[in-house]
Amino acid sequence: MLRRLPVIACWMLIIGVTNGSSLKSKIPKNPEAYMNISQMISYWNYPNEQYDIVTKDGYILDLYRIPHGKGGSEGTGVPQSIVWLHNGRCQPGEWRCGGRGSALCILLPVSLPTNIHLWKSRCCSQDLPPASCLSFFGSFDEMAKYDLPATIDFIVKKTGQEQLYYVGHSQGTTIGFILFSIDPKLAQRIKMFFGLAPVVFLKGSKNPPTKIYPFLEAVVKAVLCEKRILPHTKFNRFLGTKICSLQIFRWLCEKIFLDFISDDYRNLNMSRLDVFLSNLPGGTSIQNIVHWGQIVTSGHLQAFDWKKPALNMAHYNQVTPPLYNVTLMRTPTALWSGGTDVVADPTDVDSLLSILPNLVYHKRIPHYTHLDFCFGVDSHLLIFYEILDMIKKNMQT
Repeated sequence: MLRRLPVIACWMLIIGVTNGSSLKSKIPKNPEAYMNISQMISYWNYPNEQYDIVTKDGYILDLYRIPHGKGGSEGTGVPQSIVWLHNGRCQPGEWRCGGRGSALCILLPVSLPTNIHLWKSRCCSQDLPPASCLSFFGSFDEMAKYDLPATIDFIVKKTGQEQLYYVGHSQGTTIGFILFSIDPKLAQRIKMFFGLAPVVFLKGSKNPPTKIYPFLEAVVKAVLCEKRILPHTKFNRFLGTKICSLQIFRWLCEKIFLDFISDDYRNLNMSRLDVFLSNLPGGTSIQNIVHWGQIVTSGHLQAFDWKKPALNMAHYNQVTPPLYNVTLMRTPTALWSGGTDVVADPTDVDSLLSILPNLVYHKRIPHYTHLDFCFGVDSHLLIFYEILDMIKKNMQT
């Protein structure tokens, strides 16, 4: 199916050509649909910096930084560093697709003396040649154990701030729960963990990709032995700006690209569909897909299973992959979940809430789906302003 997307796009174009009036009926385009993250930040008249971070296992990660708000400077006041990231697909731009007035990375430096860091994980960074297709890029295990610590260490050295705030969405919460559970010393650097659509359990998930995860391992090994799956390419932008900008294809684009994650996208700002589709999907690694299939099958958050006792012994000093015990995490945690989220299902979130030792806040938004946390028209009103208030109160203590 994935390899047929270019063919589908061609047929869509042919159909459009046969209907001249529909082909000419275009939806107004957003200039951000043609921009990468650095260009978009500059377009919004904010300063931005880009850095390469090398992890202990040799991967090179991209980090984007907004050092201060408009007209400000790092010398005024004491900036409070914030790490915030996407949901595991590699495009950090998912957080700024909602637009200038509702993007968290813009609201923060406008409202508080902060500097913002957007991290692109190993799934789409420059990297070393893989030993095998399965091990290429690793999974959320490596993101938690190598990528996130390297990013935090860099930010601490760069800013001089010993502590920072962490904001994650979906898989971004997963790697936070893992790292802050297994590394108490590093967890002390986190003032507060803000988790949107938290994912630790997947027993109740009704998301279509989640249902097929357990059956993917044999397929990806035999057929899709590639660097990553659903990578972000120029085709994304072509589809978002050239094909889906035509009124005749609008409904089809919405169904194909949004139904996999959301049953209801009435709360999404569909006037920015071209921006969404130009940035999604961001791609992920084959091993990450296999790892999530393992979580669905086992019902537990655990390290990657290498399937052979000898390999597990080599990696973990035990024949089975260890479980991650989030009850060991002492980081102050605030969570937001959706009542209609088919990925972070409410029953799974309830299971998580019951075992967190330092939960300081939880809010369930009844109408929210998995995408609404990043792209919802009211996400700034229902979530981001609350995060701002919590940070502001924390800074005053």
